[in-house]
Amino acid sequence: MRAFLLLVAVTVLGSISDTPAQSVPVVTWPGFRGVNAAGIGEGPQQLPELWNATTGQGVVWKADVPGLAHSSPVVWGDRVYVTSAISSLPDATFKPGLYGEGTASEDKSVQRFVVMAFERKTGKKLWERTAVQGEPKDKRHIKSTYASSTPVTNGREVVAFFGSHGLYAFDINGKPLWDRDLGKLDVGAYDLPEYEWGPASSPIIYNGLVIVQCDQQKNSFIAAFDVKSGITIWKTSRDELPSWGTPTVYQSKKPGRAAELVTNSSNYIRGYDPMIGIQLWRLGGSSKITAPTPVFNDDYILIASGRRDEKPIFVIRPGARGDITLPAGKTSSDKIAWSMRGRGPYMPTPIIYEDIAYVLGNDGIFDAYDLATGAEIYRQRIPHSGSGFSASPVIADGRIILSSEDGDMFVVPAGRTFSVSQPNPMGEALMATPAIAGATMYVRGEKHLFAIGTVIPKAPKVPEGSGRFRKVPEGSGRFRKVPEGSGRFRKVPEGSGRFREVRGFGSFGESRNPEPVGTLRNLSEPSGTLYFPFE
Repeated sequence: MRAFLLLVAVTVLGSISDTPAQSVPVVTWPGFRGVNAAGIGEGPQQLPELWNATTGQGVVWKADVPGLAHSSPVVWGDRVYVTSAISSLPDATFKPGLYGEGTASEDKSVQRFVVMAFERKTGKKLWERTAVQGEPKDKRHIKSTYASSTPVTNGREVVAFFGSHGLYAFDINGKPLWDRDLGKLDVGAYDLPEYEWGPASSPIIYNGLVIVQCDQQKNSFIAAFDVKSGITIWKTSRDELPSWGTPTVYQSKKPGRAAELVTNSSNYIRGYDPMIGIQLWRLGGSSKITAPTPVFNDDYILIASGRRDEKPIFVIRPGARGDITLPAGKTSSDKIAWSMRGRGPYMPTPIIYEDIAYVLGNDGIFDAYDLATGAEIYRQRIPHSGSGFSASPVIADGRIILSSEDGDMFVVPAGRTFSVSQPNPMGEALMATPAIAGATMYVRGEKHLFAIGTVIPKAPKVPEGSGRFRKVPEGSGRFRKVPEGSGRFRKVPEGSGRFREVRGFGSFGESRNPEPVGTLRNLSEPSGTLYFPFE
């Protein structure tokens, strides 16, 4: 392995902080599967128990999204960002479902590769920018799109990756900042190079660096760019087959735990120093096709893939060095807590929650394992309609949410006992992983972006003269204007909890309300007209 390191100290030091200073916590789901790809909506989200996009139940808003994309929405503050590839063909499509075809799409029409921003609370489109336009430089799988990589943001920059068409950065208002041409990326079947499938690995942001994993038929590499300027900070070549997983930076608050950039790939699963790109460790025994993203908690890093025959799950301990490949017949070591073959997922990324690892297969087989030991807790099937699952699980309020390609969403309570909800229909194919932020779940469908949450009903409008409220003209005798200094009211100390006698209106006596909501302030100031509600 060969690392190319460009020392640009001023640029790096100016970019160390990934997030703008905030006086209050910001609503955020910054990249694929949220913070650290964990897939967990932090804090109370209070999503509805049931929703139905075909009837509008639980739908806060719905926005049209042109083009085709399997990229997921990301959230920062008051904005939701998505990418898309808009074909010049009006009938451009993809083929969902469970099938083994490696066929590439015939769609080579001119595409607009775009980034869009929506207002998080209303769904109003704020801006749309074309990163690049032209004929595709490569083909895509018939199940894929030309915009399958999820964008990433740090609240200042929004970075989108369109594979052979480049890496693009915008500010949060859509102003182009920089772009990088990474060359033509030949990503397809490892054993049939003529079958081009297109990329899907998403960029991440770590400590002022945009990191992209570009595994292809030849000349694979992983590289880091300064998030502000796009300058190459480091680039490391990789002897790898094409892969589609997003890299992850393992981080822990435990003392002595250094950050590790973890990549899922075919020849070796690898760990790097994320700031300089030097390889720290490698692990053999993976599948020949890898798509899931590595996930972690403080003590373990889980990496899986689902191509037969291997279909492995590895749970390793952080801090490894060198080659940690298991000897034949072994399933664990001092660096590998446990492993198994035949259970890894092909597309969906596993999820870790409260020391349980959940693994969703494309076919709907849903497994739960004890993260520390690998002991199976349960193995069940999600009752989908036939097309299976590509999107990865997410969690809100202890509820695991699974999105099927048929357009149904299922809820499984986290824990050691399995149950599954009835389908929550969205009315269109679901290939992208949802985002959860600000008590709302943002779901990218084939044609729309949905906000799912608790819908607050609007108060009915009461027409004037309906009897609910009556208009009383000033001077009618129903309200009396009290001139300043008339002596009609006396000064009552704030917070006394009592009202004094008011001549002309009788005595209110002592307030029984535990909160001093009715306390009168000093009325020697201009009092104006007094109004009292009535039935």
